[in-house]
Amino acid sequence: MSRTPLQKLVLFLVVLVVISPAFLFFLWMASLSLKPEIDNTAYPPVLIPSSLDWSNYSAMLNEHDFGRYFTNSLIVTGSAVALALLVGVPAAYGIARAKAHKLALVVMIARMTPALSFLIPLFLLFQYLGLMRSLWPQIITHLVVTVPVVIWIMTSFFETLPIELEEASRIDGANRWQVFRLIALPLARPGIMVALILAFIFSWNNFVFGIVLAGRTTRTLPVAVYNSLTYEQISWGPLSAAAILVTLPVLLLTIIAQKQIVQGMTSGAVK
Repeated sequence: MSRTPLQKLVLFLVVLVVISPAFLFFLWMASLSLKPEIDNTAYPPVLIPSSLDWSNYSAMLNEHDFGRYFTNSLIVTGSAVALALLVGVPAAYGIARAKAHKLALVVMIARMTPALSFLIPLFLLFQYLGLMRSLWPQIITHLVVTVPVVIWIMTSFFETLPIELEEASRIDGANRWQVFRLIALPLARPGIMVALILAFIFSWNNFVFGIVLAGRTTRTLPVAVYNSLTYEQISWGPLSAAAILVTLPVLLLTIIAQKQIVQGMTSGAVK
Protein backbone atom coordinates (compact mmCIF):
# COMPACT_ATOMS: atom_id res chain seq x y z
CA MET A 1 0.00 0.00 0.00
CA SER A 2 1.49 3.33 -1.10
CA ARG A 3 1.76 6.17 1.40
CA THR A 4 0.32 9.63 0.89
CA PRO A 5 2.69 12.64 0.85
CA LEU A 6 1.51 13.58 4.35
CA GLN A 7 2.26 10.10 5.67
CA LYS A 8 5.73 10.18 4.09
CA LEU A 9 6.39 13.60 5.68
CA VAL A 10 5.28 12.38 9.12
CA LEU A 11 7.41 9.24 8.78
CA PHE A 12 10.43 11.32 7.74
CA LEU A 13 9.99 13.65 10.74
CA VAL A 14 9.66 10.72 13.14
CA VAL A 15 12.83 9.09 11.78
CA LEU A 16 14.63 12.45 11.96
CA VAL A 17 13.65 12.94 15.60
CA VAL A 18 14.77 9.41 16.50
CA ILE A 19 18.20 9.56 14.86
CA SER A 20 19.05 13.22 15.50
CA PRO A 21 20.40 12.75 19.09
CA ALA A 22 22.85 10.05 18.02
CA PHE A 23 23.84 12.06 14.94
CA LEU A 24 24.42 15.22 16.97
CA PHE A 25 26.48 13.34 19.56
CA PHE A 26 28.65 11.91 16.78
CA LEU A 27 29.16 15.37 15.24
CA TRP A 28 30.08 16.79 18.64
CA MET A 29 32.60 13.98 19.16
CA ALA A 30 34.08 14.61 15.70
CA SER A 31 34.30 18.33 16.48
CA LEU A 32 36.19 17.65 19.72
CA SER A 33 38.64 15.38 17.91
CA LEU A 34 39.48 18.07 15.32
CA LYS A 35 40.12 20.96 17.72
CA PRO A 36 43.11 21.79 19.94
CA GLU A 37 42.60 21.17 23.63
CA ILE A 38 42.36 24.87 24.44
CA ASP A 39 39.25 25.14 22.23
CA ASN A 40 37.73 21.99 23.77
CA THR A 41 37.87 23.54 27.25
CA ALA A 42 36.91 27.09 26.20
CA TYR A 43 33.80 28.85 27.50
CA PRO A 44 31.57 29.52 25.72
CA PRO A 45 32.14 26.28 23.78
CA VAL A 46 33.65 26.46 20.30
CA LEU A 47 31.19 24.40 18.28
CA ILE A 48 32.80 24.64 14.83
CA PRO A 49 36.61 24.52 14.59
CA SER A 50 38.19 27.38 12.68
CA SER A 51 40.69 24.94 11.16
CA LEU A 52 41.02 21.16 11.21
CA ASP A 53 43.63 19.96 13.70
CA TRP A 54 44.68 16.35 13.10
CA SER A 55 47.21 16.28 15.94
CA ASN A 56 44.79 14.38 18.21
CA TYR A 57 44.66 11.49 15.74
CA SER A 58 48.42 11.44 15.22
CA ALA A 59 48.93 11.49 19.00
CA MET A 60 46.65 8.50 19.52
CA LEU A 61 48.17 6.52 16.65
CA ASN A 62 51.80 7.26 17.45
CA GLU A 63 52.16 8.04 21.15
CA HIS A 64 49.55 5.57 22.43
CA ASP A 65 50.32 2.80 19.90
CA PHE A 66 46.74 2.64 18.65
CA GLY A 67 47.90 1.07 15.41
CA ARG A 68 48.79 -2.13 17.27
CA TYR A 69 45.52 -2.12 19.21
CA PHE A 70 43.56 -1.52 16.02
CA THR A 71 45.25 -4.56 14.47
CA ASN A 72 44.47 -6.60 17.59
CA SER A 73 40.80 -5.64 17.35
CA LEU A 74 40.67 -6.61 13.67
CA ILE A 75 42.25 -10.00 14.37
CA VAL A 76 40.06 -10.76 17.40
CA THR A 77 36.80 -9.55 15.86
CA GLY A 78 37.47 -11.02 12.41
CA SER A 79 38.37 -14.42 13.84
CA ALA A 80 35.44 -14.45 16.29
CA VAL A 81 32.93 -13.49 13.60
CA ALA A 82 34.33 -15.98 11.05
CA LEU A 83 34.23 -18.83 13.57
CA ALA A 84 30.74 -17.80 14.71
CA LEU A 85 29.43 -17.91 11.13
CA LEU A 86 31.20 -21.20 10.46
CA VAL A 87 29.55 -22.78 13.50
CA GLY A 88 26.35 -20.78 13.85
CA VAL A 89 24.94 -20.84 10.31
CA PRO A 90 24.87 -24.67 9.95
CA ALA A 91 23.61 -24.96 13.54
CA ALA A 92 20.82 -22.48 12.83
CA TYR A 93 19.84 -24.39 9.68
CA GLY A 94 19.65 -27.64 11.62
CA ILE A 95 17.58 -26.03 14.38
CA ALA A 96 15.21 -24.43 11.87
CA ARG A 97 14.61 -27.60 9.87
CA ALA A 98 14.30 -29.81 12.98
CA LYS A 99 12.07 -27.15 14.59
CA ALA A 100 14.14 -27.46 17.77
CA HIS A 101 13.21 -24.05 19.15
CA LYS A 102 14.01 -25.09 22.70
CA LEU A 103 17.59 -25.74 21.63
CA ALA A 104 17.81 -22.21 20.20
CA LEU A 105 16.55 -20.87 23.52
CA VAL A 106 19.24 -22.83 25.36
CA VAL A 107 21.88 -21.31 23.09
CA MET A 108 20.57 -17.82 23.86
CA ILE A 109 21.02 -18.43 27.58
CA ALA A 110 24.75 -18.05 26.99
CA ARG A 111 24.06 -14.60 25.52
CA MET A 112 21.75 -13.57 28.35
CA THR A 113 24.08 -14.78 31.10
CA PRO A 114 26.28 -11.97 32.48
CA ALA A 115 29.74 -12.07 30.93
CA LEU A 116 31.42 -11.84 34.33
CA SER A 117 30.17 -15.32 35.20
CA PHE A 118 32.38 -16.78 32.44
CA LEU A 119 35.52 -14.80 33.21
CA ILE A 120 36.95 -16.48 36.31
CA PRO A 121 36.86 -20.11 35.03
CA LEU A 122 38.02 -19.04 31.56
CA PHE A 123 40.83 -16.93 33.03
CA LEU A 124 42.07 -19.87 35.10
CA LEU A 125 41.79 -22.19 32.10
CA PHE A 126 43.75 -19.91 29.75
CA GLN A 127 46.34 -19.29 32.43
CA TYR A 128 46.79 -23.04 32.91
CA LEU A 129 47.17 -23.53 29.14
CA GLY A 130 49.70 -20.68 28.88
CA LEU A 131 47.61 -18.65 26.39
CA MET A 132 47.36 -15.41 28.35
CA ARG A 133 50.05 -13.67 26.27
CA SER A 134 48.21 -14.32 22.99
CA LEU A 135 44.98 -13.17 21.36
CA TRP A 136 43.36 -16.61 21.60
CA PRO A 137 41.66 -16.02 24.99
CA GLN A 138 39.77 -13.04 23.59
CA ILE A 139 38.89 -14.79 20.33
CA ILE A 140 37.49 -17.81 22.17
CA THR A 141 35.56 -15.79 24.75
CA HIS A 142 34.04 -13.57 22.05
CA LEU A 143 32.39 -16.70 20.66
CA VAL A 144 30.19 -16.66 23.76
CA VAL A 145 28.74 -13.42 22.36
CA THR A 146 28.85 -13.94 18.60
CA VAL A 147 27.68 -17.56 18.20
CA PRO A 148 24.30 -17.11 19.99
CA VAL A 149 23.61 -13.94 17.97
CA VAL A 150 24.31 -15.71 14.68
CA ILE A 151 22.21 -18.76 15.62
CA TRP A 152 19.28 -16.67 16.83
CA ILE A 153 19.15 -14.49 13.71
CA MET A 154 19.77 -17.25 11.18
CA THR A 155 17.27 -19.66 12.76
CA SER A 156 14.48 -17.14 12.21
CA PHE A 157 15.71 -16.43 8.70
CA PHE A 158 15.96 -20.09 7.62
CA GLU A 159 12.41 -20.67 8.86
CA THR A 160 11.14 -18.10 6.35
CA LEU A 161 12.79 -19.77 3.36
CA PRO A 162 10.48 -21.86 1.16
CA ILE A 163 10.87 -25.53 2.01
CA GLU A 164 9.52 -26.54 -1.42
CA LEU A 165 12.81 -25.73 -3.16
CA GLU A 166 14.73 -27.96 -0.77
CA GLU A 167 12.23 -30.79 -1.18
CA ALA A 168 12.50 -30.50 -4.96
CA SER A 169 16.29 -30.71 -4.81
CA ARG A 170 16.08 -33.76 -2.55
CA ILE A 171 13.83 -35.44 -5.12
CA ASP A 172 16.45 -34.66 -7.78
CA GLY A 173 19.03 -36.58 -5.74
CA ALA A 174 20.76 -33.90 -3.66
CA ASN A 175 21.83 -34.86 -0.16
CA ARG A 176 21.28 -32.70 2.92
CA TRP A 177 24.70 -31.03 2.67
CA GLN A 178 24.17 -30.14 -1.00
CA VAL A 179 20.73 -28.72 -0.21
CA PHE A 180 22.24 -26.55 2.51
CA ARG A 181 25.22 -25.41 0.43
CA LEU A 182 23.55 -24.92 -2.95
CA ILE A 183 19.99 -23.92 -2.03
CA ALA A 184 19.73 -22.58 1.52
CA LEU A 185 22.99 -20.61 1.75
CA PRO A 186 22.48 -18.48 -1.40
CA LEU A 187 18.94 -17.63 -0.32
CA ALA A 188 20.09 -16.80 3.19
CA ARG A 189 22.81 -14.35 2.09
CA PRO A 190 20.93 -11.23 3.32
CA GLY A 191 20.36 -12.85 6.70
CA ILE A 192 24.01 -13.88 6.92
CA MET A 193 25.00 -10.28 6.28
CA VAL A 194 22.77 -9.06 9.12
CA ALA A 195 24.21 -11.70 11.45
CA LEU A 196 27.73 -10.75 10.40
CA ILE A 197 27.15 -7.04 11.08
CA LEU A 198 25.57 -7.60 14.50
CA ALA A 199 28.19 -10.15 15.53
CA PHE A 200 30.91 -7.75 14.39
CA ILE A 201 29.42 -4.89 16.45
CA PHE A 202 29.06 -7.01 19.61
CA SER A 203 32.60 -8.38 19.29
CA TRP A 204 34.25 -5.10 18.26
CA ASN A 205 32.74 -3.16 21.18
CA ASN A 206 33.29 -5.87 23.79
CA PHE A 207 35.09 -4.45 26.79
CA VAL A 208 34.61 -6.85 29.70
CA PHE A 209 36.56 -9.79 28.25
CA GLY A 210 39.38 -7.56 27.02
CA ILE A 211 39.95 -5.71 30.29
CA VAL A 212 40.49 -9.02 32.12
CA LEU A 213 42.13 -11.27 29.53
CA ALA A 214 44.22 -8.82 27.49
CA GLY A 215 47.84 -8.03 28.24
CA ARG A 216 49.76 -4.88 27.46
CA THR A 217 50.47 -5.95 23.87
CA THR A 218 47.17 -7.77 23.23
CA ARG A 219 44.71 -5.01 24.12
CA THR A 220 41.84 -4.24 21.80
CA LEU A 221 40.62 -0.73 21.01
CA PRO A 222 37.90 -0.42 23.70
CA VAL A 223 40.44 -1.40 26.38
CA ALA A 224 43.04 0.96 24.89
CA VAL A 225 40.56 3.86 25.01
CA TYR A 226 39.85 3.12 28.65
CA ASN A 227 43.56 2.98 29.49
CA SER A 228 44.13 6.33 27.76
CA LEU A 229 42.18 8.03 30.57
CA THR A 230 44.31 9.58 33.28
CA TYR A 231 43.55 10.58 36.84
CA GLU A 232 45.08 14.04 36.48
CA GLN A 233 43.14 15.36 33.48
CA ILE A 234 40.85 14.13 30.73
CA SER A 235 42.13 15.20 27.31
CA TRP A 236 38.90 15.45 25.37
CA GLY A 237 40.55 15.86 21.96
CA PRO A 238 42.60 12.63 21.97
CA LEU A 239 39.81 10.77 23.74
CA SER A 240 37.30 11.82 21.06
CA ALA A 241 39.77 10.87 18.33
CA ALA A 242 40.10 7.43 19.92
CA ALA A 243 36.31 7.09 20.05
CA ILE A 244 36.09 8.00 16.34
CA LEU A 245 38.72 5.37 15.52
CA VAL A 246 36.70 2.75 17.42
CA THR A 247 33.42 3.74 15.75
CA LEU A 248 34.66 4.17 12.18
CA PRO A 249 35.08 0.49 11.12
CA VAL A 250 31.57 -0.45 12.26
CA LEU A 251 30.11 2.65 10.62
CA LEU A 252 31.86 1.99 7.30
CA LEU A 253 30.89 -1.69 7.31
CA THR A 254 27.26 -0.79 7.96
CA ILE A 255 27.20 1.82 5.19
CA ILE A 256 28.79 -0.56 2.67
CA ALA A 257 26.43 -3.41 3.52
CA GLN A 258 23.26 -1.37 4.11
CA LYS A 259 21.48 -2.85 1.08
CA GLN A 260 22.02 -6.40 2.31
CA ILE A 261 21.02 -5.37 5.83
CA VAL A 262 17.71 -3.97 4.63
CA GLN A 263 17.03 -7.11 2.59
CA GLY A 264 17.88 -9.32 5.55
CA MET A 265 15.69 -7.39 7.96
CA THR A 266 12.66 -7.16 5.68
CA SER A 267 12.68 -10.37 3.66
CA GLY A 268 13.55 -13.98 3.71
CA ALA A 269 11.69 -15.31 0.72
CA VAL A 270 12.72 -16.00 -2.85
CA LYS A 271 12.55 -13.00 -5.17
